[in-house]
Amino acid sequence: VQQIYRMLTKLFERARLEKPGQVDPRAAEFTLSLLVAMYDRSGTGYIKTRSAAAALIALSGDTLLAKYRAFFQFYAVPDGKAASMTRSALRSLLTDLNQIPAIVGESCTLSCLEIATHSCFHGVLKSAIDEEKFLSWLRSEPAVLPWLPTCYRLSATKMVSHQARCR
Repeated sequence: VQQIYRMLTKLFERARLEKPGQVDPRAAEFTLSLLVAMYDRSGTGYIKTRSAAAALIALSGDTLLAKYRAFFQFYAVPDGKAASMTRSALRSLLTDLNQIPAIVGESCTLSCLEIATHSCFHGVLKSAIDEEKFLSWLRSEPAVLPWLPTCYRLSATKMVSHQARCR
């Protein structure tokens, strides 16, 4: 937890320099509190780095495609020249991402995660999938992650302004 806090402090310090006045001075504390609530409910003082990264990626302001690619990079297993996503790695990713809506009482069950894993690997004969198959599955907006594209769309619409006037 302390290492993650130091990393968050550096991250938000850089963000404050890039966008003066737009980053709360306690952003690192708030973010760490959220991560602890999601991934260290028993108070062990440990959070898996990969779990924290998944949450930060999911909650970032980046595009959906960039988020999906980052998920693949963090969870895929090296496989010779390229990496691939195994069922186990996908379950781990989905379990970590499921902690985000769980913090507000909106998680899905283990069977839901199994169904999602099965849908991703539907028609796949190998033990792992490549990045394109993974991205294609995520673009289909699987039922296990409806909040991710919705949150992205909500944040993206904040930047839209229309030059129309109503009577």
